[in-house]
Amino acid sequence: MAGIYIHIPFCKTRCTYCDFYSTTHEAWKQQYVDAVCKELVQRKDYLKGETVDTIYMGGGTPSQLSIAQLNALFATIEAHFPLSKHPEITIEVNPDDVSDSYAEGLKQTPVNRISMGIQTFDDATLRILNRRHTEQEACQAVNRLRKKGFGNISIDLIYGLPGEDLKQWEANLQQAIALNVEHISAYHLTYEESTPLYRMLQKGMVSEVSEEHSLMCFNTLIDTLQQAGFQHYEISNFCKPGKHSRHNSSYWQGIPYLGCGAAAHSFDGTSRQWNVADIKTYIKGIDTNAPCYEIEALDIPTRYNEYIMTGLRTSHGISLDEVAGRYGQPLADTCKKSATPHLESGKLITEENRIKLSREGIFVSDAIICDLMVLT
Repeated sequence: MAGIYIHIPFCKTRCTYCDFYSTTHEAWKQQYVDAVCKELVQRKDYLKGETVDTIYMGGGTPSQLSIAQLNALFATIEAHFPLSKHPEITIEVNPDDVSDSYAEGLKQTPVNRISMGIQTFDDATLRILNRRHTEQEACQAVNRLRKKGFGNISIDLIYGLPGEDLKQWEANLQQAIALNVEHISAYHLTYEESTPLYRMLQKGMVSEVSEEHSLMCFNTLIDTLQQAGFQHYEISNFCKPGKHSRHNSSYWQGIPYLGCGAAAHSFDGTSRQWNVADIKTYIKGIDTNAPCYEIEALDIPTRYNEYIMTGLRTSHGISLDEVAGRYGQPLADTCKKSATPHLESGKLITEENRIKLSREGIFVSDAIICDLMVLT
């Protein structure tokens, strides 16, 4: 099995916290879609004939594309890649793009999973983040999609936001639960240096929350969603039973994927490749059959480190047998030795012959993961 990721970099406005590659130049949309379709054809052999089980359109804001443009991308994929019988096909949307007509249009595409960037239900905070929607629009968008028959909806939330107290975070979670979505991704705010929000932090216009507050928010997140019937299957991801993100899970399991579009990454099991993060250069390269990308061969220690970094973040954990089989017995022995102190302290646990983070270990996961990684 394999996956396909399509990067759609267009945004109507830029959020103050986001450092993903994006552009507000909407005039390039059709040329860009045409270029991505060409790249899909040019790289149809990258996955070596593996059946594609997941397709993910991320951004940027994929819902800035028209339904016709989305269907052109899907038609190209279907024409050149073998698809599984029931693939998971996800599109990221912004709430205020989801009009009744757009929701109806999405039903005329192969999309069967929606990922909506809500971030918070507090209107004042949404304005600080330069989000285009309001709380009301977010709720209306979810309800519109539900009425159109979408039965797999995920929303993104952020905690640790400027001025947000624990009561507001609890209210956000209750509103998310009330929407009855199948999946929630919740991330702590990170102040990236290249963003307007970071510059606001440097000027003292906003302030970072304390470590104690972050911990309280994370504890509240886990307890609240688990009590509401969500499974905590990855540090930042929660789902109703059977509704985990198959696409993201394939990343964490080291399954190959093809990434098309400006700044998109690909992985074939032994190397990683990424396209140029510039829309004009990307389009020119594809149109002249001279794509602009970089490639990195991944040696065994690097692949082992990625396995540790992604595997330990999930409820699936890691397996010493898998380490030995994929990366050799010496690395399995090193892993076991490094894990032993954390197993003895209770921060790591063993279940079904797999090593996983305990509830206590989740809070210091970065340190544990670093301890189990090796120098390259």
